[in-house]
Amino acid sequence: MALSIRLGGERALAVIHRVDDRDHLARRLHQDRYTAAYALAQLDDQMWPDAEFYSCTTAQGEAIVCHSHGGLGYATTVTGPASAVRAILRLHTGYPITFAIAEPHHVKPLESVYRLKTLKRMSRMLVSRDTFRRVQSLQPVRGKLQPLLGAHAELVNRLYNAEGDPTFYRPDHIGDGCYWGLVDDERLVAIAGTHAIGRTHRIAILGNVFTHPRYRGRGHATAVTSAVTAALLDEVDDVVLSVDPDNGPAVRAYLKLGYRQIGEIIEASAEREASTLMTAVHRWAARRRSPDGSQEVVKT
Repeated sequence: MALSIRLGGERALAVIHRVDDRDHLARRLHQDRYTAAYALAQLDDQMWPDAEFYSCTTAQGEAIVCHSHGGLGYATTVTGPASAVRAILRLHTGYPITFAIAEPHHVKPLESVYRLKTLKRMSRMLVSRDTFRRVQSLQPVRGKLQPLLGAHAELVNRLYNAEGDPTFYRPDHIGDGCYWGLVDDERLVAIAGTHAIGRTHRIAILGNVFTHPRYRGRGHATAVTSAVTAALLDEVDDVVLSVDPDNGPAVRAYLKLGYRQIGEIIEASAEREASTLMTAVHRWAARRRSPDGSQEVVKT
């Protein structure tokens, strides 16, 4: 891939291409292993067919944009220099509605093609086998911690719906991930699970932690999070999660389990604003800049 050099006040040219080399992607994504963990998990055989990766290299480094359809539904994960991320997204906007995962300096590139809703700045936290401290004492006398299976999908949806927001977990969502629940008097009252498990590169993203409103304040969320973390660390080396830094009880619970803050990410529901016609025009212009029309060449 050729990269032109910036001369005077002119913008440099860079090539955008789709990447099918998983070894190259792994080397690049490992540089941002913890913030780009969801994209790294898409390199697994099971998830690879449902992911598209694009690359753009500038003088500031290589950007990667991953559009995928998996555990989070439609998702867009970006990493690398903001200008290169923006260049990719102008040509490859992904799904009409997606869940964006990025770093704070990527907000403007994302806003150039998406309308960001429920934008949240989150703390990224990490735990490994060496730092994990399993919590045993919070298991209530009447409650029972247990792994959840696909057959529990109806119970899972009923719990997540407790505050009126409908969810539609299918049995394969539960079966393909790692979910643990706390059952009290034959009722599922707390749950924790995963957004993705990258077994090839040994990293998992924990999430979907929820306790029924009537059972909060009893340590149930900590107990199920501990159980999921322990199960994941039997398969992978690192587990990451994202948490609202203003959610003091959650942050303290994760710290108690041995998680530590390693950075910040942003998460947002994103609705594509760029028209398909304009995207097609940008692609046409990018190919016109290529000597033989076989590459997408952009100004950065």
